[in-house]
Amino acid sequence: MIGSPKFCKKIAFTKSLVFIFCIYISPFPVLILNHIMNLDMNTDRIPDTNRNRNCSMSRNWSHYLSTGAFALIAFFILIPGNSHGQAPSDKGPQQPAVIGYYAGRITEIDSFAVEKLTHVIFSFCHLKGNRMNVDRATDTALIQRLVSLKSRNPHLKVMLSLGGWGGCKSCPDVFATRKGRRQFAGSVKELTEYFRTDGIDLDWEYPALVNVPGYPFYPSDKVHFTSLIKKLRKKLGKIQEISFAAGGYTDFFKTSIEWDKVMPLVNRVNLMTYDLIGGYSTITGHHTPLYSTPSQVESTDHAVNYLDSIGVPRNKMAIGTAFYARIFEHADSINNGLYRPTKFKRGVSYRNFATTLSPDSGFVRYWDPVAQAPYMYNAAQKLFVTYDDSVSIRLKTRYTLDRQLNGIMFWQLGEDKFHDGLLDVIDETLKEAKK
Repeated sequence: MIGSPKFCKKIAFTKSLVFIFCIYISPFPVLILNHIMNLDMNTDRIPDTNRNRNCSMSRNWSHYLSTGAFALIAFFILIPGNSHGQAPSDKGPQQPAVIGYYAGRITEIDSFAVEKLTHVIFSFCHLKGNRMNVDRATDTALIQRLVSLKSRNPHLKVMLSLGGWGGCKSCPDVFATRKGRRQFAGSVKELTEYFRTDGIDLDWEYPALVNVPGYPFYPSDKVHFTSLIKKLRKKLGKIQEISFAAGGYTDFFKTSIEWDKVMPLVNRVNLMTYDLIGGYSTITGHHTPLYSTPSQVESTDHAVNYLDSIGVPRNKMAIGTAFYARIFEHADSINNGLYRPTKFKRGVSYRNFATTLSPDSGFVRYWDPVAQAPYMYNAAQKLFVTYDDSVSIRLKTRYTLDRQLNGIMFWQLGEDKFHDGLLDVIDETLKEAKK
């Protein structure tokens, strides 16, 4: 299995054998340099009494020089490098990344505790022709404000994201051509240098899969996505980060990505392990559960285990959490509305839970011990609510640590509370683990 310890050990063993051969067995560098040194020393201006000593010295020096030179050649050839512009190796971060998408107001960003983030991702840029484009002057101002937050958090990475739900209609056609990929990668580099940002996050929803009704998708999207990543890595170099948002469900894992080719080139995959019960769902369920249940296979743990089983390094996976709830209507009271026929109604930001989903309004909180997920039911209005809260976020943060994942990601920071929010829970849990 690519990426497995057994596979890596085989590669390392093979490289060791070749290295030994280069240094100790191959005689050609020694012979060539001996011949050159002997020609250099074989001159009538050197007295005969010194010639043997000089020739002997030349042979010794030629051996040392040739062995050293060949060792250096072997080192640069055999030691794993980034000759293809690969991302940093799979050692993973010392501390999990804390990644927040941001699609909120410029007037609010300063109110959030950005010191508790490692990455903030501007959401979203879009395609204009073959180029990535910042759509409005207000977007430009927001990106500049995000970059300015480095004065508060010098280690903060600011990323630009392309697409989002409904924001990548032309992606299949643009990225199908070499010209389109080349021009896009060039525009990403230009924007990155202009704003002094730290990389790109691709949120193409979804390569080779049905997405927004009427939007194009093709089986060839899968290989074109790989080609796009290769072009971006080559254009951006090794320092700039590349990540992509992945649907958190099995069909995406099997259909959309060439994992063995893409993952060596990116810093991480942001798993959208939310909206697993979405706007088109007709049966209620947990939209962001930690674990699977007999009635619902898709979950955070299922996503991690599946990708782990096909060789995707866990230390390049960031799991997703939701700073919002999904409300479904017409759910009868059986099982308090869980796994019942329904229709999606609307979403609610976490910052508004206390006023919109209060017990005074008829909402009762329940806990699913199998999914490790909360939900609410309003019997009078037949409303079912699925969401993340402080309890489930704490569990997911611990899961990130226990499984040695790259990090924890959320959509989106603008829906959190300024104080005592879900970002604070993530930060507190990480700090508790250090004690």
